[in-house]
Amino acid sequence: MTVAQAVRGTTSLLSPLLAAGQLNVAAAVRARRLGYRSWTGAINTDYDPLDPQTAAHPHEAYAALHRGGRVHYSPQRSTWILHRLDDVRAALRDTDQVTSSQGVTRIRMVADLVVVTDGEQHSRLRKQVQPAFTKGALDSWRATIDGLAADLVGDLIADPGADAVQRLTVPLPLRVIAALLGVPERDIAEFRRWSDESTRLINFTPTVPGLVDAAKSMRAAMALRRYFLRHLAAGELKGSDTVLGRLLAHSSDGALSDEALFQIAILLLIAGNETTTNLLGGMLHTYALYPDQYDMIRENPDLIPQAVEEHIRYTSPIQNLYRYTRAPYRVGEVTIPTGSRILLSFGAANRDPLAFDDPDVFRTDRNPRTHVGFGFGAHLCLGAPLARMEAHAVLRELVNRVSRVTITGPPTWSTNSSLRGPTRLPVVLRP
Repeated sequence: MTVAQAVRGTTSLLSPLLAAGQLNVAAAVRARRLGYRSWTGAINTDYDPLDPQTAAHPHEAYAALHRGGRVHYSPQRSTWILHRLDDVRAALRDTDQVTSSQGVTRIRMVADLVVVTDGEQHSRLRKQVQPAFTKGALDSWRATIDGLAADLVGDLIADPGADAVQRLTVPLPLRVIAALLGVPERDIAEFRRWSDESTRLINFTPTVPGLVDAAKSMRAAMALRRYFLRHLAAGELKGSDTVLGRLLAHSSDGALSDEALFQIAILLLIAGNETTTNLLGGMLHTYALYPDQYDMIRENPDLIPQAVEEHIRYTSPIQNLYRYTRAPYRVGEVTIPTGSRILLSFGAANRDPLAFDDPDVFRTDRNPRTHVGFGFGAHLCLGAPLARMEAHAVLRELVNRVSRVTITGPPTWSTNSSLRGPTRLPVVLRP
């Protein structure tokens, strides 16, 4: 890589951050000036999604939100909170008034990425990525996913008391993503480290530890960028049956630059890696708590697709995302002002008692199809079909080979406010 290329790469990564800095400073000044000290119609709340204990164990807080009003406001975080399923779905649908174009995390961010654009720009970017996620593309990866699931479940069966996170729920999606991106076996360990560190920015907080994590994320993102651009420049991915190879084949006119392909790779890392890890870990934890539900699926494996949907609702691998208002946004009797930050609580919406009977109970016979576990509307997660395919593969292996899932030690949970799942889960899978 030449000095000029390195400078361009650094600039391409830093420019969105500099723009984000300007957006966030302006928003902070506006929030402090307005203050919302007078009555807004919303219920002021001390619920703090960034509190590590709340992030790890959020369901009591969600129940409190549901017992309160329809719209809450956090003075501490200058954030409006929507937690009812219908309201979250409506906000996800209304991209005219409630936009992703200033970012989907607490930190406002402008970039030419499918997750942080709306309207025609979003449609154009999504169309560029879509060839990699057609039914035909997904079907071509099924054998790889099924084989990995069989091997990793077998390894976990053979090692009673092992940590399922390290032995199954992290390696499966990581190896799938590595295969789809053309990362060879010898690079997977380093790829995992870069992947883990680059996604820390999702949970950024304006504190000294938060800034340290942000710096680590940027270094990891730069390393990933150098890695992929080197392979793209060498022509190693062209003509390959990988996501980037398929996209190159559909972009013979050069519409997709190497930089755009790298950004797609980063998007796939976020959309298809940690979310799937969280889903698989939550699934194992749930079946240890609900052996009767597990037995129901063992007796009737045709329930696997429905059971996976209930897992997505019940565990909510993505707990929340953010939006920003372009205009005054009305929810019931509350008008959320222009320029406001809204937290869309997927985790709370998926346990809305107005939408689901006994929402805190896992039920295989439930029809949870209205959940927002992977979003809704134009921004429905591109990686959702891939995550479902991996969950189906693991659950098939479990019900065919395992009679009981037992937790052998206290699990620990992620303290990331947006992405929740077990970070340690010692289990015994009894044949």
